[in-house]
Amino acid sequence: MLHEQIKSGIMEAMKAHDADKLKAYRNMVTAFTNELVAKGKKPQDFLNDEEALAVITKLAKQRKDSIEQFKTGGREDLVKEEETELKILEVFLPKLMEKSEVEGIAKAKQAELGITDATKKGMLMSALMKDLKGKADGTVVKEVVDGLF
Repeated sequence: MLHEQIKSGIMEAMKAHDADKLKAYRNMVTAFTNELVAKGKKPQDFLNDEEALAVITKLAKQRKDSIEQFKTGGREDLVKEEETELKILEVFLPKLMEKSEVEGIAKAKQAELGITDATKKGMLMSALMKDLKGKADGTVVKEVVDGLF
C-alpha cells in the first residue's frame, strides 16, 4: 500500500539523513492524515492507493503552482526547494501521457462524438478528462483541445 510505503519511507529518510526526502514524506503523510480526517476516518487509518495518489497529485500541482509564483517573485532559493520536493512526489505518480498521445485520443474522441465546432469544445474537454483522468495532465489536454478548433 502506497500510504504505508511512504510512512515507512520517513524512517529510511531519517536513517539516511536525507532532509529533502524526509520533508517531502512528512508533508505527504500530513496530507494523507488531513484527507482521512476530512473523510471522517481515524487519523491512524490508511488511504487506499487511489486516494493516496489523488492526494499526491494535488500536492504535486501545488508545488508546480508555487514554483511559478516563486519564479515570478524572483525567489530562486524557494524555487529550488519546491522543485526538489516535486521530484520526490513525482516518483510516486504514474507517468503522464505525452502531448502527441493525447492528440490522437482527442481526435478520435472528437470524431466519435461528432464535434465539429468550437461551441461544443467544453463537451469534448469533459469527455477527454473523464477518459484520461490520472493519465494526462489537464493543461496538456486543454492545449490539445484548443488546437483542434
